[in-house]
Amino acid sequence: MKSVIPGVLRDEPQFARLFIGQSLSVLGDRVSFVAVPFAVLSAGGSASDVGLVAAAPLVPMLLFTLVGGVWADRFRRHRIMLLSDLVRFAAQGLIAALLLTGVAGVPTLALLMVVFGTADAFFMPASTGLLPLVVAPDRLREANALRGLVQSSGLVLGPALAGGLIALAGPGGALALDALTFAVSAAFLARLRPRETEPVTGQAAPATTFLGELRAGWGQVRSRTWVWSGMAAIAVYHVVVLPSVFVLGPVLAEREWGGAASWSVVVAAFGVGAVVGDVCAYRLTIARPMAVGAAALAVASCQAVIIGSGGSLALIAVLEAVTGVAVSLFFVLWETALQTHVPEAALSRVSSYDYLLSAGLMPVGLALAGPVSESLGVRPTLYAMTVIAVPAAIALLCVPDVRRLPAYPAAADGTVPHAAPEAALP
Repeated sequence: MKSVIPGVLRDEPQFARLFIGQSLSVLGDRVSFVAVPFAVLSAGGSASDVGLVAAAPLVPMLLFTLVGGVWADRFRRHRIMLLSDLVRFAAQGLIAALLLTGVAGVPTLALLMVVFGTADAFFMPASTGLLPLVVAPDRLREANALRGLVQSSGLVLGPALAGGLIALAGPGGALALDALTFAVSAAFLARLRPRETEPVTGQAAPATTFLGELRAGWGQVRSRTWVWSGMAAIAVYHVVVLPSVFVLGPVLAEREWGGAASWSVVVAAFGVGAVVGDVCAYRLTIARPMAVGAAALAVASCQAVIIGSGGSLALIAVLEAVTGVAVSLFFVLWETALQTHVPEAALSRVSSYDYLLSAGLMPVGLALAGPVSESLGVRPTLYAMTVIAVPAAIALLCVPDVRRLPAYPAAADGTVPHAAPEAALP
């Protein structure tokens, strides 16, 4: 009988441990995303307070992401992730306890979310850098696709689970579950035994100061045209396109589509498309991953014009599902390319610049989307977003190093290794 377990989980036991722990944590994060606003409201907060608490973890992300990248390249990455999980378990557990006992206040919630965001800033670069240490190079794409599949599935399952938990136990009960997932993730990380990172070749001497290591990481970015141009395109996507989904889409749904129920159909359709995109990324063998990724990013960047198209709800949902496929495909290929072509010893620093330019700049777009739409109108703003974002993705595709980047770096004899045989998803 054919096994239903994906091959990378069977063949890579260290990755299997990481995957199980992180899958539960991702589901908890999706629950938290829904529960936190209701937690603020249950503590007597206003709509402005909801925004304040939502923004609280973003500030330390801006301040500490680059620090997290340096530390993750300097120390054992899974131990940084373990410590981060323990801090997030404590912060989220305390929030849950305060809510369940009825003594939570908005300032306390905001402060604890700052602590949570600080731990996140150290976790993310370490997580990207850890994967090549627990997965063989020819299985990285499969591993990233499986991780993406969990994240995409969480977009569908998380809100439903959160709604049930909030109805049964309130926001405090939902966040208590999220806290528990961090404890479970920490337990799996404690049992992880990744291999050591390999030193950067061709480097005369390792940088020993923080600024020296940070400059060395930026040197890795600057020396690869496909990396810095890819980061620039991703920054445009986060600053220009995502506000159409997080800000203007709900506004348009409230005004013209009948409210939250209709918007949830669009969001769910995107989630289904994202799952399909992850399955495609798992199954397909792609010789030029960044060329395909750039084309996918151009499709993903059409979300604003789709939302503002004036089409029927069914048509918009179907087109958003297509963009969901493109978004998942791009980010799986992007992360795999970084992990495959960037030296292991510098990977977390490179990824920290990536996170800084994406998650760090996204609040700028979120803050500007509302005022700009009030001045120009919602639909003209959505069209303008598309006019900016789609050419940026097409420009990425026009970069020769992007189009030519192979799936695997050339070996010492100049040959390019082939991927291992594909393992089918169940």
